[in-house]
Amino acid sequence: MEFAKRMNHFSEGIFTRLLEIKRERLEKGQAVIDLSVGTPNIPPAPHIITALCEAAADPQNYIYAVNDQSELLQAASTWYKQRYNVDLDPKTQICSLLGSQEGLAHISLSIVDEGDLVLVPDPCYPVFADGPLLAGAELYYMPQQEEHGYVIQLEDIPADIAARAKFMLVSYPNNPTTAMAPEQFYVDLIAFAKKYNIIVLHDNAYSELVFDGKTCGSFLSLPGAMDVGIEFNSLSKTYGLAGARIGFCVGNASVVSVLKKLKSNMDYGMFLPIQRAAIAAITGDQSQVEQVRAIYEERRDILCEGFSRLGWHIAKPEATMFIWTRIPAHYKSSEQFATDLVNQTGVIVTPGSAFGPSGEGYVRLALVQSQEQLEQALQYVEASGILNPNN
Repeated sequence: MEFAKRMNHFSEGIFTRLLEIKRERLEKGQAVIDLSVGTPNIPPAPHIITALCEAAADPQNYIYAVNDQSELLQAASTWYKQRYNVDLDPKTQICSLLGSQEGLAHISLSIVDEGDLVLVPDPCYPVFADGPLLAGAELYYMPQQEEHGYVIQLEDIPADIAARAKFMLVSYPNNPTTAMAPEQFYVDLIAFAKKYNIIVLHDNAYSELVFDGKTCGSFLSLPGAMDVGIEFNSLSKTYGLAGARIGFCVGNASVVSVLKKLKSNMDYGMFLPIQRAAIAAITGDQSQVEQVRAIYEERRDILCEGFSRLGWHIAKPEATMFIWTRIPAHYKSSEQFATDLVNQTGVIVTPGSAFGPSGEGYVRLALVQSQEQLEQALQYVEASGILNPNN
């Protein structure tokens, strides 16, 4: 059998090895604390669950949705106006997604042809690069470097590369680096996109998970942003709806319309009860948003302060549900450190190398376990001695 050459871009790699180690430990009855995948363990608020269950109990809701319900589109428009002060036409500037990842994977198919150039951050959430690769695009990596606060330096992108670029992906608050970008970056980004006729895709999945009293808005709220780009947003983390797969693509009507056209040939829309849950989430009581933020901030403090006490200094991130940090100085490979960590302690983290070339030397920890589990993880790590270079 012969398969598509595009599959050569993908491999199982470290994630498969870590999962195999996890499986073996669990089979032996050994402890495992998984901080690798950003799977929220905070459930939706009761009113969201009620809306989902009531809609799921209606036999008429098992037909194909085909399109987004007008009530969902209006709710998303109102949500963006109230939360981000962004005006969106429900009919032309909003498209639901079966989770942000689905949209990120498919949107390249609606924008680029084989051989077109796409600008992606490095390190980055893997689908930022995987989506364009599936479409046959050539990638140019924009470094997100620690010395620049992990903010892309647009002036470092060669003019000939920018002139060739069809679109670029940007995301702040950022996964995996957890960085936030100043407003001036977006002002410069819009000017850069207009100068080189580049479509901007901004992923804004973590705008609610910003800590220490800080806030975050929308790229689309800046003048000129709607002319050059779109924004992806997600209900997964903020509202505990990760498994329901609810996201939105909003912004430039031309870009949204071509994605809608593509999706109309690929799926039959979002399950109607899930649309009802989405409506309940973004139009109902928003007190859970602050509660979720507080939980992640508390988890951040437990791990950062705890590991720092053990000699692995970790600065507290400003945002997201992750921690991004350098590996201990006596390790040279993020993959080796992650492997040793799970073997010796049962604590699973993601090696930075999984997020692109610039991720080597770092690891990402997901704040997806309870306070008790995180404190247990600190105890396991301390008992193992893995942070001691002389161990």
